[in-house]
Amino acid sequence: MSDLEKVKKLKSLIQEKEAEINKLKALLKEENEKNHSRKDLHIDEKIPLSHKEIKRYSRQLILPEIGVSGQISLKKTSVLIVGAGGLGCPVGLYLAAAGVGCIGIVDYDRVDVTNLHRQIAHKIELVGQKKCDSLQQAIKEINPLVKCNVYPILLNSTNITEIIDSYNIIVDASDNVPTRYLLNDAAVLFNKHLVSGSALRFEGQLTVYNYLDGPCYRCLFPKPPSSSNVGNCSENGVLGAVTGVIGCLQSLEVIKIAVGIHPTYHKKMLLFDGLNGDMRTITLRSRKLDCDICGNNPSIKQLIDYELFCQQSASDKIDDLELLPDSERISCNEYKKIMDNGLPHILLDVRPSHEIEICCLPNSLNIPINEITLEASVQKLQELIQEKNCQSVFIICRRGNDSQTAVVNLKKVMSDYEWKDIKGGLIAWHNEIDTTLPLYYD
Repeated sequence: MSDLEKVKKLKSLIQEKEAEINKLKALLKEENEKNHSRKDLHIDEKIPLSHKEIKRYSRQLILPEIGVSGQISLKKTSVLIVGAGGLGCPVGLYLAAAGVGCIGIVDYDRVDVTNLHRQIAHKIELVGQKKCDSLQQAIKEINPLVKCNVYPILLNSTNITEIIDSYNIIVDASDNVPTRYLLNDAAVLFNKHLVSGSALRFEGQLTVYNYLDGPCYRCLFPKPPSSSNVGNCSENGVLGAVTGVIGCLQSLEVIKIAVGIHPTYHKKMLLFDGLNGDMRTITLRSRKLDCDICGNNPSIKQLIDYELFCQQSASDKIDDLELLPDSERISCNEYKKIMDNGLPHILLDVRPSHEIEICCLPNSLNIPINEITLEASVQKLQELIQEKNCQSVFIICRRGNDSQTAVVNLKKVMSDYEWKDIKGGLIAWHNEIDTTLPLYYD
């Protein structure tokens, strides 16, 4: 390349960068103007802060970064929280306490006793009530000055358009992949900022999508993960304090956006490891120019069927698998008769060993599902089958999914024996045979 060609290339590159800088300045100016002149259908902008509000919010009013103008911006801001669970509860409570003018809550589920260790807005006396109603009640108890709307629905591409337009900022506190793609696409199409969080086991993540030149969710994950690679709290567990940490940080990002402060996790992602106490921040790419939804020539121009796109249900409920024919499965009542009659057999429990400490059936052998085809496990099973002089092995797990997988895998390495899964697992055993057996999730 000649010197003249190099100079031309550099000039062209400089022009591109200048254009990009000017575009970012325009976006930032537009954002600042939007933050200081919010127009919300729910809030009368002519009403200044009352004496009651000044007293209530005094500790944040004296922060120079907030002040009166920031508090008025919070009052004019409307936030839609999708999910009233472990993340949505602290988000809703802290935004209400901070004086966000209008909060919308979307959640189709009802309060269950298994929610209470992490979903801190719900109370034992409200078990069975709609989660959005329970969170709304908690918000009103903290701050009756806040307007709170509830939407007890399973959000999808057909009903979200009726809701989202009235809100400035969207909080993704959901627990499934289809809803994440739905909220991302809706945020882009309706020009909303999206504060996204997730938590599982001891770990959590947080980022802000669709803010200035930052990426959207599709920029980072253009294709959904396989359902087999997606964990959820029902199967993998979660520590309540972890959801609290991420939910509080989500509310902080919302507050900063509302008052005109640049959010910390724009083009960044927080990775929180609660077990080791580590917080790492990774840098994210800018908006992807060829992104399917936010790129320069998007191929997605309207909302789609996200359950079909992701090949997953828009719920954290565990689907019951059907991997085996009925001839390779038995009911809890059928197995109970085998137990009572003393017929020779082996009962194999394939749950993780730490779950055996919670509850198990008598005389069961525990080999976790991820170990059952190991050489040592196969040898152990063969020796036990010979010792008991039996050909039948019945397999049980939590709810009858892993046990079916175990049958499929064991038939490949030990085809000479009869393998059968117990339908419904220990949950079915609790419901059909013995209610004294602890039911530690459903």
